[in-house]
Amino acid sequence: MLEKEVLIANKTGLHARPASMFVQTANKFHSKIVLKTAQKEVDAKSILSILSLGLTKGSSVILQVEGDDEEAAMQSLTDLIASKFGEAE
Repeated sequence: MLEKEVLIANKTGLHARPASMFVQTANKFHSKIVLKTAQKEVDAKSILSILSLGLTKGSSVILQVEGDDEEAAMQSLTDLIASKFGEAE
């Protein structure tokens, strides 16, 4: 199992479009993928679950990946977050 704390840095946080991009990327992998905050843990392959976290710019969240393709999944998802979901500054 891999676990990493990531910072949501895009200006609009994980609203519908970036959450959709995140879910589409997560669903490419067989691994179980979870996002965790201090209050809640959700399935990262569900857009409604991700939106329920209410992640805004500056939010910190734990990304947890477990499965046979966990390394590729973690890299792909952290790259997506680091790219700020393609949003301009």
